[in-house]
Amino acid sequence: MIVYGVALLSVCLILGMLIGETLGVLLGVDANVGGVGIAMLFLVFASNSDIFKSLTEDAAGSGIKFWSAMYIPIVVAMAARQNVAAAVDGGLLALFAGVAAVVVSFALVPVLSKLGNPPESLDKEGAN
Repeated sequence: MIVYGVALLSVCLILGMLIGETLGVLLGVDANVGGVGIAMLFLVFASNSDIFKSLTEDAAGSGIKFWSAMYIPIVVAMAARQNVAAAVDGGLLALFAGVAAVVVSFALVPVLSKLGNPPESLDKEGAN
């Protein structure tokens, strides 16, 4: 029943694109402003909402879960490709800024992972 997943994805994408185009017109930009990201948020909220709970429990749930899982990496890959192409056209400073952002993000991974885990001293005290 992957069809339900595709239908939900399609509705979310159409709504996100319409909102993105509307935001572009309101802001005076000749582009879609965040339509794909808005669609992604709609898909995440819809697939986790109580309204669609009956769809996500049966055989149709595999389709919705499949497309929910596949949509985010596809969008990230598309956005990353566009950002790299824009950076190459933008020159050396844009490339440097992109590389610096990636390096800082990688450096913050251990810091963020420690924030999610309790300190070892608390684990030992809680065990006694």
